[in-house]
Amino acid sequence: MNQIEARDLTLGYGTKEVIRGVDLTIEKGEFISIIGPSGVGKSTLLMSLNATTDILGGSLRVLGEEVGHLGPASLKRLRTKVGVIFQCCNLVPRLPVLDNIASGMLQRKSVLSSLFRYYSKAEHEEIYDYMKVVGMESEALSRCDRLSGGQKQRVAIARAIAQTPEIILADEPISSLDPVSARRVMETLRNANREYGMTVVSNLHQLSYARDYCNRIIGINDGQIIFDDAPEKLTDAIVRDIYGVEDPEADMSQDCSPVLLPQPEVEVMATA
Repeated sequence: MNQIEARDLTLGYGTKEVIRGVDLTIEKGEFISIIGPSGVGKSTLLMSLNATTDILGGSLRVLGEEVGHLGPASLKRLRTKVGVIFQCCNLVPRLPVLDNIASGMLQRKSVLSSLFRYYSKAEHEEIYDYMKVVGMESEALSRCDRLSGGQKQRVAIARAIAQTPEIILADEPISSLDPVSARRVMETLRNANREYGMTVVSNLHQLSYARDYCNRIIGINDGQIIFDDAPEKLTDAIVRDIYGVEDPEADMSQDCSPVLLPQPEVEVMATA
């Protein structure tokens, strides 16, 4: 079943076009990565699926709803079915892992029980299941400001799962993580995809992770999709078309290398 359908879709901000004339179909249960250089529209396309980007032309249907025609109440209902994971996690630092994950269930709990952080036995078991999926059950009572970056991102994923969405959007979820933490986070997203059948769409700078974990890759450059297929179909020639370089990850690492500034000259005084 198609969960997302875009036809001749143009997206932007105000009158500025960022994505132009895109046709796209995403089916239930896919794990997709959107790749491409910085500034080409990856985040714009991703966040349009949560109805936070202006539609300047064409049509976009998400979970059967025509996004451009939704009123406030319908838009709110749609967003409860689309979980979003941001690079910065957006956790409540002073609260423990359990309560941060439980905040994803707010749409399903009463205001009073949410305010006093009361959970029934069934809710505790449900939250524990989410913690097991992301490998954080041993940290249930740990404050989130004491976790590593990778652990925080896994808590954010569990919180998104607790929302019980049909689609999860992950906007650069591993860009600030070390390689070990990044792989753990990608494995966690894959677990959510497989365990709950949730469709996962993620923006990634790291091409190797897209190839290793996703079953479909969408390559964007200059506001248009220039590749949309299985990872094994992504040839070196296509990578050059997307990024303009042979090895985008090597190119990024060179860009991040420290800059050596010239040292000031020191005048040496001669001594008698």
